[in-house]
Amino acid sequence: MKRVDIKLGFQCNNRCRFCVQGNKREKYSDKTTKQIKEILRKTCKKYDGVVFTGGEPTIRKDLPELVQYAKDLGFKVIQIQTNGRMFAYKDFCQALIKKGANEFALALHGHTAYLHDSLTTVPGSFEQTTTGIKNLKSLGQRILMNTVITKPNYKYLPQIAKLLVNLGVNQFQFAFVHINQMILSSPKLIDEIVPQKSRVMPYVKKGLQIGIDAGVSVMTEAIPYCFMKDYEDYIAEKIIPEGAVYDATWSIEDYGKYRKTEGKAKGPDCPKCKHYRVCEGPWKEYPQIFGWQEFKPVKS
Repeated sequence: MKRVDIKLGFQCNNRCRFCVQGNKREKYSDKTTKQIKEILRKTCKKYDGVVFTGGEPTIRKDLPELVQYAKDLGFKVIQIQTNGRMFAYKDFCQALIKKGANEFALALHGHTAYLHDSLTTVPGSFEQTTTGIKNLKSLGQRILMNTVITKPNYKYLPQIAKLLVNLGVNQFQFAFVHINQMILSSPKLIDEIVPQKSRVMPYVKKGLQIGIDAGVSVMTEAIPYCFMKDYEDYIAEKIIPEGAVYDATWSIEDYGKYRKTEGKAKGPDCPKCKHYRVCEGPWKEYPQIFGWQEFKPVKS
């Protein structure tokens, strides 16, 4: 399936300490309803699915209208990528489902309110998001979860996995933090937010195994093959749908190509690895901080 991701704007009711969008909410205005509908019209013949993302799409009053418009244009999969807080209101869930939303990608970054809320910086966000998962589950919806791996939460990935399994989600992903320019330029934020990949891996694998044993679809994102021994089948980059991204004032027509040529990087020893041709490497900012010493080519 091919899909188009549309960033509706960058306003958000969370202010996550690790957010890859950085300070875009201060720099760019939200797209208008008219602009979004124009993108939908332009892309509906080329793509099977659409992802409404941001920022936080659920805080827009026109989201039900946009979902209905996408459905009328023939998009088969209409995904809402969200922090999940608005889905704590069951009538809101029902309204979006009625309009045509049929896939929900939520984010949970801790197994307790203390951990999750400390990362989103919004007290009560954990309770709202977990209630949102329960509401969507009770309505028979497909729920895909994302947890961003950070220094405060990486040791708790197995506990997060257990919680997500118990909540009955269809899929969960551990995504290594994508270091934005605000973090990259701040030694304090780097120290607080960004762990070393080699340290997180035992917890990543334990968390993945919990999902695998429970029959839940699991994956990682932005963790190269050389860290994923015995778990190579769970690398998201192998299955991320082809498609375009409509960002702030620009668009990327082939996001897969962008990731490989501009977003990510490979080190001096990577060509020696048997996974060289399929591995995308880490986001390029990571080796700018930690270098390439952790990345060991897989020979056989």
